[in-house]
Amino acid sequence: MATNESISIFSSASLAVEYVDSLLPENPLQEPFKNAWNYMLNNYTKFQIATWGSLIVHEALYFLFCVPGFLFQFIPYMNKYKIQKDKSETLERQWKCFKTLLFNHFCIQLPLICGTYYFTEYFNIPYDWERMPRWHMLLVRCLGCAMIEDTWHYFLHRLLHHKRLYKHIHKVHHEFQAPFGMEAEYAHPLETLILGTGFFIGILLLTDHVILLWVWVAFRLLETIDVHSGYDIPFNPLHLIPFYAGSRHHDFHHMNFIGNYASTFTWWDRIFGTDSQYIAYTEKMKKAAKKTE
Repeated sequence: MATNESISIFSSASLAVEYVDSLLPENPLQEPFKNAWNYMLNNYTKFQIATWGSLIVHEALYFLFCVPGFLFQFIPYMNKYKIQKDKSETLERQWKCFKTLLFNHFCIQLPLICGTYYFTEYFNIPYDWERMPRWHMLLVRCLGCAMIEDTWHYFLHRLLHHKRLYKHIHKVHHEFQAPFGMEAEYAHPLETLILGTGFFIGILLLTDHVILLWVWVAFRLLETIDVHSGYDIPFNPLHLIPFYAGSRHHDFHHMNFIGNYASTFTWWDRIFGTDSQYIAYTEKMKKAAKKTE
């Protein structure tokens, strides 16, 4: 009975989304995107698309998303949005971060990316345009990946803060007490593998087309670079996501080292009370702000 009700609710929701989608104006980018996608399929092998295509998507999006935060440090006006205003990293330290990132990306992550083709072949994951999922199904599956990754990240991240493990692995990521966007994937190689596993669990469970790999990569990079940006920018569209943690939530983790272990959402920290120090801190800051008014 419960299963039938769940299916009925899901079907109704799907029909509602389809109806709303039918009312929207035709997407002018769909035809160019379709032509570009088919051009890629006609000119490159599946191995090239899954491996080198995924690498290009990751590298291009990662450093593209880092550009705004990098430029903000040279714009005095943006200092009003900086969370830890009294702390900034030198260009030398940022260069060190960049070099470590390149090592992690090409020596740790690239071998994992090379398995993408074999994963899609083993599970018969389609590449063709005809089986491309609709935008709302991509959104739902991407959200599912985010929830799975967030759960894995919370518990494993919290474990890496254990006193017997912290100094050997996670301490590398905490070299920067005031985070900046490019530092999002600055980590010990073992941490890259341990926490990165959460990224792949959703892919294993939810992928029904190769496009989901790239959509999920794009969302995860955008989110992790945002929470590490060090800036709380108003009208951030990511704040429209229910329970989204945001940059202030994660910035406090870097400043305080204890609590706020989740990557994307706030519910695990709230359930286990690991956001208590953050809540106390924000209340203290609000009271201090009122006194200065």
